[in-house]
Amino acid sequence: MDETPAELSALQELLDATFARASEHLLSIMQPQRRLSAEQLVADLTGICVLNLATVTARGEPRISAVDGHFLHGRWHFTTDAGSPKARQMRSRPAVSVSYTPRDGYGMFCHGRAHRLERGTPEFTRFYDHCVRVYGGSPDDWGADIAYLQVEPAWLVGFTFGREEPA
Repeated sequence: MDETPAELSALQELLDATFARASEHLLSIMQPQRRLSAEQLVADLTGICVLNLATVTARGEPRISAVDGHFLHGRWHFTTDAGSPKARQMRSRPAVSVSYTPRDGYGMFCHGRAHRLERGTPEFTRFYDHCVRVYGGSPDDWGADIAYLQVEPAWLVGFTFGREEPA
C-alpha cells in the first residue's frame, strides 16, 4: 500500500459521497455491510487489475476495451498506445468509466476523467517506476508511443458479497 493517510482519507470521502448520492437500486445491492472501505480497496487492488475501460466516439457511440489497471495513490493508472482509437477518444472526450470485476460478488466501478501524465512530473515518475517494477522493463520499449494515463475519479464504489461484517 503506497497511499498516504491524506490519500486514504480523500478516497474514503469520495466513496462516502458516492454512496450519499446513489440510486435506491445501487443502495439495495451495495448495502453497508457489503461496501469496501478505502483501506479495503487499496489492500485488494494490488498488482495488475484487468480493467474494462469505456470511452465514447465522436458520434457518441460507447466503446469498451480492456487495459492493465494499476490502483496507485487512490487513482487508476494505465498505459495504451498513444495512437490508438481509445487514446484519441480520451484526448477529445476525457470522460471515462472503468470497472474491475474479477469474480462474481466483487466489483469496483469508477467514473471520472482520464488525462495523460506528463513526463517529468512526480505523478508520471511514480507510475513509470511502478511499471518498470511490475513489468520488468519500460513500457517505452514496447515499440509504440506509449501514453501513461490516470483517471481522476468523480464517482467510485467498491463492494463484495464475501464480507458480511460492516466496513
